[in-house]
Formats: sequence, C-alpha cells, structure tokens
Amino acid sequence: MGFVYEKLNQCLQAIREKTNFKPKVALVLGSGLGNYADTIQIECSISYDEIEGFPISTVQGHKGRFVFGYVEKVPVVIMQGRVHYYEGYSMEDVVLPIRLMKLLGAETLLLTNAAGGVNETFQVGDFMIITDQISSFVPSPLIGENIEQLGTRFPDMSHIYDVELQHTIKECGKQLQISMKEGVYLQFTGPAYESPSEIRMAKILGADAVGMSTACEAIVANHMGMKIGGISFISNMASGIGTQPLSHEEVKLEADKKEKIFQQLVHNVISML
Repeated sequence: MGFVYEKLNQCLQAIREKTNFKPKVALVLGSGLGNYADTIQIECSISYDEIEGFPISTVQGHKGRFVFGYVEKVPVVIMQGRVHYYEGYSMEDVVLPIRLMKLLGAETLLLTNAAGGVNETFQVGDFMIITDQISSFVPSPLIGENIEQLGTRFPDMSHIYDVELQHTIKECGKQLQISMKEGVYLQFTGPAYESPSEIRMAKILGADAVGMSTACEAIVANHMGMKIGGISFISNMASGIGTQPLSHEEVKLEADKKEKIFQQLVHNVISML
C-alpha cells in the first residue's frame, strides 16, 4: 500500500507542476454530462495521459481530462471521464482520481452517473438523489494496509451521502421543476448488464438503481472525510423490469436527451455550495 500512496503523490506532483489551482468542489461527470465541463469558466485542463501512472478511461464517449475552473464563483475540479473497475484496472487505480482531487484541496464531492432503474415506480428520464449505497459486489478500495495519511483503518459508513447536500440537490430540482426521486444505489462490476435474477436480488436487498461505478468512489471519499452528494440519471429500466434489450447506445441516447437539464441541475447545486 506504500506504493499506492507513492503513486498518488507522484500524480499530485505532476498536476502541481502544471497548476496551483485549489478547488473547493470535485465533480465526477457520468454518461450524458461529459460536455458540462466545457461550459464553465475554465482556468486549466490536464489530460490524464499527461499524468504519469494515471489510469486512462477507455469507455466510448468519456473524455479523459481534469478541468479546473469556476462554476459561478465556486472553484471546481471536474473529472471529465471516470475510470471503471470493468476496464481492467485495479480498484486502487479506479479510486485514485478521487483521492487525488481531495489532496488538490476539494472538500466536497459530487458524483453523477447513468443507472438502471430497479424501483418500479421510477421511469426512464428520472433523476435520483442517492441516499445510501450497496457496494458488496465490488472489492473494497480500502482492502490492504491502511494509508493513515488518508483516513482511519475502520471508517464509519453510517452517513456516506451528506444529508444537507441531499437537501440542496432536492431544492435545486424543485427550482427546475424536476421531480427528484430518492433511493439506494447498488454497484455491480459490469461490464455485462445484469440478469433479471440479479435485478430481483438487488430489489430484495433494497436497491432502487444499479450501475457500474460511484459506490467505490464514495467509499474512499468518505474515508478521507469528504462531504459527498450523488445523483443518478435513470437511463433505462433494469433487466427484467423493462422489456427492451439493454445497450450502451440506449443509455447514451437517453442521457443525451436530458443533457441540458442535468447540466443545469449540477450547475445550480454547485453554485449553492
């Protein structure tokens, strides 16, 4: 685990050689939100491939860079293209960007994603405030020797998603006349979509939406003491609930339809921080 911390500091040094920008808020852009980073007041951008040892996103439609700038007057760092466990990276590499953004100065993390709806009261196109999560189906990013500089050995996970931030997201949704859903997000490994039986299992466990990211990122952010908010866009109904075969093209199509309103929601939330 000493290697993990050393690698993290090497990435930090590589960024600091290019910019001294100190963000207050870190934002991870999920499917359908990738273009949002281009709309802010950009001060600096750094491609992932400019950072030695940094994992590179291989998912089609995901750009790979950090964008530093301002949303209104709030200094932010935006992850334009996240890294997924299913791409073959170790879990330590998957969460490295989150840890890095905290070390850059961000105290608040806003996570976004496209997810499959498990709750049958949801519809495609809904937005869900993440109130809790289930991460039991992916390896914990905290396995191994604890890095004391980042957090305690046994972090409490009673309130991963900040209640005040949930309220802020809900209020911003009201302002935009969006009926915000609330629920539990469950992360599977991917990249295959889940079987109908796996979705029935997820429903029994209490999940309202499923996806292939986010939960592992929230774990390390919580470990480091960050204030966390999460928004899922319900891009499809999960296997066995909807009748349509699942595809990445469908997810991207539905996300693109709500791109503008999702961007405005995220913009308003950050502006209120």
